[in-house]
Amino acid sequence: MKWHKYNAVKTEVDGIVFDSRREAARYGELKMMQKAGVISGLGLQPEYTLQDTFFYTEGGKKKRCNAIKYRPDFVYVEGGQQVAEDVKGFETEAFRIKAKLFRKRYPEYELRITK
Repeated sequence: MKWHKYNAVKTEVDGIVFDSRREAARYGELKMMQKAGVISGLGLQPEYTLQDTFFYTEGGKKKRCNAIKYRPDFVYVEGGQQVAEDVKGFETEAFRIKAKLFRKRYPEYELRITK
């Protein structure tokens, strides 16, 4: 078995491979909540662009800076509010920056971090 650097173990549920047991367990909870009518529109890992690709010139050469993207673990609607949820055992600095960019660019979403 290959270990993730944060000791997460990939786990399969319903034919879907999750990055950790915690994320797989949260998927099970969200599925039950959807079945009970508490949430709707459950989606897995949609991609959001936080910053578009752009080009710049450095030293007389044109360079490309790729888009910055973010994929929350889950999205759903709860009480009319769109929710993007990420399951985190450990928040990296890169994640904290992406969370700020996501909140700025997509204010219609509530970003929830589940531990």
